[in-house]
Parts: sequence; C-alpha cells; structure tokens
Amino acid sequence: MIRSLAAKAVLGGTVLLIAVPTATLGASTKRTLPYFASIGAGRARMRTGPARIYPASWLYQRADLPVRVIATYKAWRKIEDPDGVQGWMEDRLLRDARTAIVRSSQPVEMHEQPSANSHLVWRAAPGVVGRIGQCGSGWCRLDVKGQAGFVETGNLWGVGPAETLP
Repeated sequence: MIRSLAAKAVLGGTVLLIAVPTATLGASTKRTLPYFASIGAGRARMRTGPARIYPASWLYQRADLPVRVIATYKAWRKIEDPDGVQGWMEDRLLRDARTAIVRSSQPVEMHEQPSANSHLVWRAAPGVVGRIGQCGSGWCRLDVKGQAGFVETGNLWGVGPAETLP
C-alpha cells in the first residue's frame, strides 16, 4: 500500500495537484536482521534467488503465515518459514503484521490472562495461525479471527521466547 500526499499549488489561476509518495511502513522498511514478518498475499512465491528470473521453489497460499526475514537484497527478502524452508520473496508480498503459528502436537490452551492459573477461554489446534500482541514474560496474546487469549510463547513460532511486544 503506497500512501500519497496531495499538495495544492495555484499557477496562473489553475489548481495543480502533485502526488508525493511517502515511505511505507511495510516489510520494506530497513530493520535489524533477523526479524519476524508475515505473508500478506493469498498467493506468494518463494524463489531460489532474489529476482523473478530464479525458479519458484514454493507457492504459499496462506496469508498471515509468519516468516523470519534473515537477509535482504534490494526489494527481495530471504525468508525462513515455520518448517525451516528458506528462499527469497519480494518484499511487497510481506508485511509487518505480527502473526504466529501454533507449533505443538496437541491443542494449546488460550488463557484470559498471561498465567497458567487464569481462566481457560479457548484451545488452539496445531497449525492455527493468529495475530499476536501484548507479549512478555513468556506469554503472547493470540487472536484467531476474534477469539483471543494468552498462549505460552514456547508453543508458538513467530515470536522469540524473550521478546516483548506492546
């Protein structure tokens, strides 16, 4: 998504509109490597190298899947998916929205508060992807299509074990 400003200038009685592109806050922003991002497109190709001339090695058909960005080259990001597969993806297919996938062999408990002693509100099955936030002290709030609760970070891939998120 590219945002633009429209500036008005009056020249000889006519109005001139000038579009000025502004920096986006998407996955193309320079960040310290490695960092987590998510796939923003419903169909996204991973390639063997950082250009469209390289063959596609994987087709992702799951928007919001978390990925770890491990290298950059121009408008390309070398990513690692939850299964450890690595390859290159165009930065326009990624976004900064933080998501995580449940990486457990059993459903994980989602609690009302970041504590195992708090009220159990949901269970999330292995492979479920949700948006994360409010991470700290080994817990993250996971929102799966409006059903939210706190999950221990050890059961998630897409967040570091000691990471803190607002």
